[in-house]
Amino acid sequence: MDDVLAGFHTVWEFSPDSVLIRYERSIRTPKLFQVLGERRIPYEALAAVELTQGKRGTVVLRAEPRPGADPLMDAADGQLKEGSDPYRLVLPAERELLAEYYADELRAALGASADEPADRCLVPAPTPPLNFKAYDGKASFDGRSVSFRWFWTGASSAKWKAGDQSFPVGELAGVEWRSPELFDGYLRLVQRREEKNIGHTEHAGRIALPVQPRQADQDPATVVFGLGYGPVHESLPFAAAVLEAVRAAEPDEDAAAARPHPRPALAPVGEGRPDPADIADRIRHLGALHEAGLLTDGEFSAKKAELLAEL
Repeated sequence: MDDVLAGFHTVWEFSPDSVLIRYERSIRTPKLFQVLGERRIPYEALAAVELTQGKRGTVVLRAEPRPGADPLMDAADGQLKEGSDPYRLVLPAERELLAEYYADELRAALGASADEPADRCLVPAPTPPLNFKAYDGKASFDGRSVSFRWFWTGASSAKWKAGDQSFPVGELAGVEWRSPELFDGYLRLVQRREEKNIGHTEHAGRIALPVQPRQADQDPATVVFGLGYGPVHESLPFAAAVLEAVRAAEPDEDAAAARPHPRPALAPVGEGRPDPADIADRIRHLGALHEAGLLTDGEFSAKKAELLAEL
């Protein structure tokens, strides 16, 4: 195609085998777009293309990625708002005929497997190292492992007792991202299945049991979002990068059958409980936040009780 189609905040540049999506950097551009910068989408990564009427005299050209092709969209799992959809191009209504032409051209370029899930990532995720601040800790990813370092002003006593965490990607099965724009948002690392021996007969063997997730604020494999913590433009690219690495580390079926799955592990970086002097410092800091009006009476009392329970 070798053409360019410019819309609001976004430009699509077509080539014979892919479309390069460039995102405008301006104060009105969604922050997620600014972080992504540009993305090259192979046509084989697309499942469908649609053209619809938009708001206030616009038309919308949208490409739908195949499941499994783009870790960013797989991690988002339909939770992105329309304005932050990176596969959406909004154009003035007077360019509808041109948009129809490119929609037809894209449909003609779709691969033979467009209606099937992709067996590998076809659109690269953001490149590590990446990190962001959640409400209860800092999440970091260096391409090989994910680490959570807890904040004593936000983390629950359960997380403090477990200690800071480190998770090699080979021990992970996936990522669960719940948007910070929804109630109780979080990023959870899904660990590989546990295996247990069963029976002592000729049919004895091993069965895989899924690791049951705990409540987000009590789970050392989860960081919790909050107002200003874990925003979409930071936590979603992070989740996508981890998901891409996890999929790349997955053993093939033959190799998986030849050896047991890795057991889930919570790898504490530090020792369990903090000492009494540390707890006293944390309570003083909570008192300062309370006096400044950043914590309500109830929040201060609850956090103080959690800390005292650790003694």
